[in-house]
Amino acid sequence: MAIFLADEPAVEQKPHLLLVDDDAFIRDLLRTSVESFGYTCEVAEDGAEAIEKLEKAEFSIVITDMTMPRFDGMQLLKYIKENLPAIEVIVVTGYTDEFTYTEVIKAGASDFLAKPFSVDELEAKLRRVIREQKLISKLEKLSMCDVLTDIFNRRCFDMKLQEEVPRAHRQGYPVFLLLIDVDRFKKYNDNFGHQEGDKILQNIGRILLKSTRENVDWCFRFGGDEFAVIIPYASMDQVGQVAERILERYLEAGYADTSLSIGLARFVRHPGRSWAEDIDDLVSRADRAMYNGKDGGGGQIVCDSSFPQIEPSS
Repeated sequence: MAIFLADEPAVEQKPHLLLVDDDAFIRDLLRTSVESFGYTCEVAEDGAEAIEKLEKAEFSIVITDMTMPRFDGMQLLKYIKENLPAIEVIVVTGYTDEFTYTEVIKAGASDFLAKPFSVDELEAKLRRVIREQKLISKLEKLSMCDVLTDIFNRRCFDMKLQEEVPRAHRQGYPVFLLLIDVDRFKKYNDNFGHQEGDKILQNIGRILLKSTRENVDWCFRFGGDEFAVIIPYASMDQVGQVAERILERYLEAGYADTSLSIGLARFVRHPGRSWAEDIDDLVSRADRAMYNGKDGGGGQIVCDSSFPQIEPSS
């Protein structure tokens, strides 16, 4: 089953917006305008419904009215900035509303639209926010990429785990971690030189990207000759298939007597523990499994107790 292969070029993801207003006419106007700009969107009648949708789907921008029943725009803005800080918020408010431009910007909004607004004004503000999101994304990627392998670095790994694990727990899907180490890498460097060793590391980066799902799984250089893969939205069998694919592709490359040891673990939430403690536990379990593989001679996949054991590939 080849659902994890991602050899096709990446397609840029279009922004997905959430439009929040208790006035049906304004909601329809916003939806029609946003869709005419070429973006996808969903709508909510107030802040409470908006939060329900934010917990179930991914959005890049929220456009919200301020004065709404149950849960107003300022409460929604505060919730987004505290829980989903990557989402940008554009506030729409009437001239008679109690919130000023300065207040909403200080609260974390990206921009402000006063009713009545024109479609051109909405498009201009929306495109500015999207341009800034793309620029920030590029800068963040540069700061989080490993220069040698061109995959994400350890700093990004730590940040992504802290982001992905609570979201997975909240939305009810599993998260798995693979830790990977090159067996007998020092000996290979001593025999063939560090430039040849660098070629191994670069090829592992390519193997990881080819063996995982683009824009779903996350591949990292963990440090030195160690690598990591975060895999959400998958079954244990599928994660095992990913690990086997990585191992097989590396062996096919034929780097002398080197091989890979791969440790697998699934995130488990423990009552009474902090998120940081449970994330550390996940990494520790995957690390122990990986080193058990190395102690057994390398070239094998070892799982922690949450997995059935996987037989080494021949």
